[in-house]
Amino acid sequence: MTLVGIVGGGQLGMMLAEAGARIGIDCLTLDPAPDSPASRVAPAIVGAYDDEAALAELAAAADVVTYEFENVPVAAARFLAERVAVFPPPESLEFAQDRLLEKTLFEEVGLATAPFSPVSSKEELFEALEVVGVPSVLKTRRLGYDGKGQVRLASVDEAEDAWRAVGEVPSILESLVPFDRELSIIGVRGSNGEMAYYPLVENVHRDGILRVSIAPAPDVPSQLRSTAERHALAVMERLGHVGVLAIELFAVGDQLLGNEMAPRVHNSGHWTIEGAATSQFENHLRAICGLELGPTSASTYSAMVNLIGTVPPKGSIEAGPDVHLHLYGKASRPGRKLGHVTVIGPDPDTRDRVLGRVTQTADKE
Repeated sequence: MTLVGIVGGGQLGMMLAEAGARIGIDCLTLDPAPDSPASRVAPAIVGAYDDEAALAELAAAADVVTYEFENVPVAAARFLAERVAVFPPPESLEFAQDRLLEKTLFEEVGLATAPFSPVSSKEELFEALEVVGVPSVLKTRRLGYDGKGQVRLASVDEAEDAWRAVGEVPSILESLVPFDRELSIIGVRGSNGEMAYYPLVENVHRDGILRVSIAPAPDVPSQLRSTAERHALAVMERLGHVGVLAIELFAVGDQLLGNEMAPRVHNSGHWTIEGAATSQFENHLRAICGLELGPTSASTYSAMVNLIGTVPPKGSIEAGPDVHLHLYGKASRPGRKLGHVTVIGPDPDTRDRVLGRVTQTADKE
């Protein structure tokens, strides 16, 4: 039996461990919190992500190591890789952690981006504004997610306040693009180069946090789907990536712009647990363990609703054959992802009717 070590014990680690149990793969997590979500379903090592003793313990126990979030210290991933196979490789982490490296990589493989410019000082911000213009958004190069580390600028007069707001750290200034919709492509690459892709998903964000995903994304031309898959393949081959990788995209007419990537299982792929032939979690494990990938086709029409900040009262969201409630065991906190609900239906209209009821309940909280 294969044992997979997972750096991180959040909800993604929990769902990876649950998927592993279904196919005979054991998981062991490393997380600083003794009561992490994943510790409810798999053994856990309690330790910091840069604790070499804890990392060595994980490496000694595991046949292969992966991670559930992209802010794992690259040095820790490299420490592990000297002792055990680590997938995705540390280079995937390195590029995903730095928005400038990420955007440069997109351009290198032919995936267009919104106009951007690096910023390392207040003076460089003013110079970047001359190139990028407004409206634009100033984003820290590192450690930003779910809308954190980002400030919008409607005029040049806001530059100094924006620079202070991001902590005066290395950043990028990016043009705000009037996109038609937000999409994501989730691909998975095996250690032998085998590739598979899930259908494109349409995403709705609010306050920088993903709220709803619709799968498959409606009215997607085959050419757009093929283009997204080609970009995902190029990124994964460039990085030697093994496992799941998600790329968030802006659709502008018939063009796709690369926004961000995540070298891991992704929030916009949670629908695959109930809505795809093989979930993203199972396929990630299959890929990193050298197993044949499972089919990625949508088995129904799906939607995923994140539960943010608070969980609706018990019974207000009725679980059933078309509604699946997943709770992560986290304490309530503004802006925190506490769970998600997957809605499935035999056709888009049926799904959307149920989705409307679930969304209305979730938005009351």
